[in-house]
Amino acid sequence: QEQLVESGGTLVQPGGSLRLSCLASGFAFSRYSMQWYRQTPGEERELVAVIGPGSSTKYADSVKGRFTISTDNIKNTVYLQMNSLKAEDTAVYYCRAVNVVTPTNYYWGQGTQVTVSS
Repeated sequence: QEQLVESGGTLVQPGGSLRLSCLASGFAFSRYSMQWYRQTPGEERELVAVIGPGSSTKYADSVKGRFTISTDNIKNTVYLQMNSLKAEDTAVYYCRAVNVVTPTNYYWGQGTQVTVSS
């Protein structure tokens, strides 16, 4: 069964750093684009970062220079390193896997809460 499990969300002070992890299972990890989204109450889910099977990356303008997405294809895990965190980064962060050949084939994780506050 296909599954994505996020971890690493917690309370962190402004200016701090945090690394989120998303463990994938049940599908061919290397054939998927891995993505991080975030969502705050009452808002639509926002794309934060993307990494393709060839390790090409894209970032939302709001996180460029602060966040880094990476993968470990041995561990079937995608990471989101978040530095210089701001209060506006507070959100539930979701992992998504999208099949690069058949984009209608995708999976979501359950989300992990990140709270940036002093």
